[in-house]
Amino acid sequence: MATEEIRVRGTVQGVGFRPTVYRLAKACGLRGDVCNDGQGVLIRVSGSEDALTEFVARLQTECPPLAKINALTRTPYEGKFNFNNFVISTSISNAIKTEIVPDAATCLQCQQEIFDPFSRFYRYPFTNCTHCGPRLSIIRAIPYDRCNTSMSAFAICSECAKEYNNIENRRFHAQPVACHACGPIAWLERADGKSVTASMFSMLDDVDAVCTLLQKGEIVAIKGLGGIHLACDATQETAVQRLRQRKRRYHKPFALMARDIEVIEQYCTVNAKEKELLTSAAAPIVLLQLKERGLFTPNPSAGSGHRSSLLTPHSLNSLHIASSVAAGQNTLGFMLPYTPLHHLILRRMNRPIVLTSGNIADEPQCINNDEAREKLKTVADYFIFHNREIINRVDDSVVRVIGDKVQTIRRARGYAPAPISLPPGFHKVPQILAMGSELKNTFCLLREGEAILSQHLGDLENAAAFNAYQETLNLYLNLFEHQPEVIAIDKHPEYLSSKLGKKLADTNQIKVHQIQHHHAHIAACMAENDIHLDSPPILGITLDGLGYGDDSTLWGGEFLLADYRKFKRLATFKSVAMVGGEQAIYQPWRNTYAHLVAANLWDDCEQKYADLEIFKFLKNKPLKLLNQLIEKEINSPRASSVGRLFDAVAAAIGIYREECSYEGQAAIAMEAIVDVSSLNNDKETLIYPFSFSFSDSIYCIDPRPMWQALLNDLQQQIPQPVMAAKFHQGLANAIVEMVKHLSEENLIYQVALTGGVFQNCILLEQVTKGLQILGIKVLTHSLVPANDGGLSLGQAVITAAQLIHEC
Repeated sequence: MATEEIRVRGTVQGVGFRPTVYRLAKACGLRGDVCNDGQGVLIRVSGSEDALTEFVARLQTECPPLAKINALTRTPYEGKFNFNNFVISTSISNAIKTEIVPDAATCLQCQQEIFDPFSRFYRYPFTNCTHCGPRLSIIRAIPYDRCNTSMSAFAICSECAKEYNNIENRRFHAQPVACHACGPIAWLERADGKSVTASMFSMLDDVDAVCTLLQKGEIVAIKGLGGIHLACDATQETAVQRLRQRKRRYHKPFALMARDIEVIEQYCTVNAKEKELLTSAAAPIVLLQLKERGLFTPNPSAGSGHRSSLLTPHSLNSLHIASSVAAGQNTLGFMLPYTPLHHLILRRMNRPIVLTSGNIADEPQCINNDEAREKLKTVADYFIFHNREIINRVDDSVVRVIGDKVQTIRRARGYAPAPISLPPGFHKVPQILAMGSELKNTFCLLREGEAILSQHLGDLENAAAFNAYQETLNLYLNLFEHQPEVIAIDKHPEYLSSKLGKKLADTNQIKVHQIQHHHAHIAACMAENDIHLDSPPILGITLDGLGYGDDSTLWGGEFLLADYRKFKRLATFKSVAMVGGEQAIYQPWRNTYAHLVAANLWDDCEQKYADLEIFKFLKNKPLKLLNQLIEKEINSPRASSVGRLFDAVAAAIGIYREECSYEGQAAIAMEAIVDVSSLNNDKETLIYPFSFSFSDSIYCIDPRPMWQALLNDLQQQIPQPVMAAKFHQGLANAIVEMVKHLSEENLIYQVALTGGVFQNCILLEQVTKGLQILGIKVLTHSLVPANDGGLSLGQAVITAAQLIHEC
């Protein structure tokens, strides 16, 4: 007989792990106990050597659906052992090194119960078990026990207690377990304060009434899992337009929710991988290709009479998706119901609904009832509230499939805060806090070989978002008892996250490491691809809007030879003025003009292209003033930004020329209209050329030849989709050619593609294909976003590598 202490670390709390341990221990004839503590799960067990071996093996092969074992260690147990049977003991509070489970979509068994008239959970909107339900959104502290969650406000009834204490039941020790008799309740309110009666709808209950309201064209605020959403019928143009105006989200695509896959397949193609994502426990928003590429409709922002063609989603169904749901897109973002509340609302809904964050413009999503009543009273017509408190705001995650690989665009519900295991070499590092970027912010806690990335927190330039960022940061630091020895920040001196990082470092008298923006992007890509700490440098290509460079200029199109500790800038794109600074992000024509001036082509425009719509458009702008701003560098910083190059080209060919309501809108719309039949063509006439130069020990990609060819195409009235294709293919070819040239001077076997521009599927696929032909291994993102949402991971691992090197 042997007696052992078995320590299990990983995602092992709140997922039915202890019941599994209990069941397997009994099956193997073992004595002892199992409990939760701050490090995970602790097992003390006694039995024969064979029984213990079988027990450990089965523990790993029969792990619960939401559990993940990162480490299992066995040591002889020397203490008192007074167990005649195997039992589950109460949790132990000590140093926190365990994980918190992401919120999980409703499992199939719970779905069946809420629609079964003979189940006591029939139509109960908060049904859950150890395989599904709220986790991060309701937790205040760990261990993950009911008393440490917002479910502590609800005393468990005798029936739920039976299931909670029944080892054979899947609700055994499910902390949020509840029913009609003892749990949270949902109710309907009118935004105007008037009373709601069941007779108004003749429906089963308030939740069922929501479906009728949506079908009637009303806007309903729905309090869900990690926040409050705004919903309307996605097939009613008037309802969608009304929601846009009230919410002040005028153009950005809306997410959609559908009852089931069959409804989604009426509008979009869904492959096996996409179906797997939609039906997974994470249940993210998945960007799906429209079955019909859409109808070409005039773009009102391009000017009267201008030939323009932005995609407007339609379907061959009698019930079309409203054109304003995702104008300018050839994809729709769909998700399936992920709580019983959503399943019940959509039971009778045979068409999609819009389900977008319950906020005004770019403010954080509302999470409590009073806040929603105040902020959304002029947006929603009705509210469906409940009385389970949301502790942590968690947005919906967004993913897409490119080829056979998942690309995460926004990492939040269903994924955060599950830790990311770090590559070999990072297992013994001090605790580090990385503050992230200004836009699409996340922060990162680094400890003992793993990175805990926060959920998506939004753009910090919004005061309310910055306050929410600080609240979430404090919650994580307390939740994980994280005491950073070093804080990593972006080098940009004006980022609010960087300023806060410096303030925290000064207050706690700890070091600050300033990390270059594009190096952090590359390091994040390396880390998630398991590149060893001491691996030789790889070539990282970072294409984005902008980041603060080591020379105090703005970078955004960089070829860096980098390892985790340092980098060397080998090549870049030609720097062009961002006329008006931030205005250039939202007025794409400014970039077009700046590029034509930088390429010395403006005089050619006056002589050769005076009849072009783009020339006439620009001539009506205050060019004398713009020229002064460029020449004197007044609020017109130069940037090697590929993001702004995309905007410039989009505006030149007539896509969102005058104005965009969000960064990248013009570029996304241009990607959507690409004539795919023009891609992968070796004919030079179907590829816009770029040139290379060498100056100050760095290579430069110059778009001047591309602009000459594009102006000629405009003159010849080449269709927009063809010009968009020629630009994408030409840019991809230029990137591949630059890598080919650099590899002749440097040892390059691997290339990391990162930065927000590489969320463009066409560019990513074309560059990847070109590099693979050269025999180069391509690293891309999957676990974390290529955009700034993954930046904090890169900041953290660079800081860790530098600290290890110093030692």
